[in-house]
Amino acid sequence: MVKTAFNIGEVEFKNRVLVASGTFGYGDELKELVDVSKLGGIITKSLSWKPRDGNPPKRIVETASGMLNSIGLANIGVEDFVEEKLPYLEKLDTVVIANIAASSVEEYCDVLALLDEKEGIDAFEINVSCPNVKEGGLSFGTDCNATAEITSKLRALTKKPLIIKLTPNVTHISEFAKAVEEAGADAVSVINTVIGMAVDIKTRKPKLSTVTGGLSGPAIKPIALAKVYEVAQTVDIPILGIGGIASTEDAVEFLLVGASAVQIGTMNYVDPTGSIKIADGLRRHAESNSLKDVGDLVGAIDANVEFSVLQSWL
Repeated sequence: MVKTAFNIGEVEFKNRVLVASGTFGYGDELKELVDVSKLGGIITKSLSWKPRDGNPPKRIVETASGMLNSIGLANIGVEDFVEEKLPYLEKLDTVVIANIAASSVEEYCDVLALLDEKEGIDAFEINVSCPNVKEGGLSFGTDCNATAEITSKLRALTKKPLIIKLTPNVTHISEFAKAVEEAGADAVSVINTVIGMAVDIKTRKPKLSTVTGGLSGPAIKPIALAKVYEVAQTVDIPILGIGGIASTEDAVEFLLVGASAVQIGTMNYVDPTGSIKIADGLRRHAESNSLKDVGDLVGAIDANVEFSVLQSWL
């Protein structure tokens, strides 16, 4: 039997495939379609202290090999989440990670402190890198000191695994990864969406109400792979790779460049069961290559290049 499990801190995941925040709702929306017990974990939609309506429509646009979104962190708020969604989540036979987004350091702390008291939440993913909101979000994620400060303050509030979701919209993402590692993060999620835009040539207007939004899907996979590889040369904590993963082969690529696990995002809109197929595909790939552990793929790329050379291209 091939080992598929891995750990972040003291939390064990049954396999290395999770569903990304914002692409799987709060976990209950797809319960009739997906056997979530076969997933390594569920990452909830971003949670803020108060409910958010998000951005006005139009806020999702399909692009070549991808999707632009400008949802704006719409969510029901943490208190309604605890009352309405958590009772279902705590019964699931998979790891549940609460994603938190906020407009201030204090709000991050308040949301995490409330959730940390509740049963059913195994870990936290901190979204400091959303490009779709006017306040907070990206401004935190592009400031290394602010990102480290948030990490440090949240680290003091919980013993559960703390995962920081990093933006690709910076020059050297490895600097941010190292900063949050030193501030106490247990893992990093790499990457969030890339800033993009689409234009309607008939109306001569942007297709998104907010003009720009976050690009996801296969179009960003090469960018995501390069960012994961860069981070893997710099930190010792686990990396959750994200960005355009739509097949087992894609997931294997992310593991080879240094991701300990992957998150499936846009693919969930194409095939809600895609994550389960990829998890099974990783196991079969390991078997066919005579590996005893899927983890043997992590960082196994033969790049033959010094990181200093890589940096010269960044």
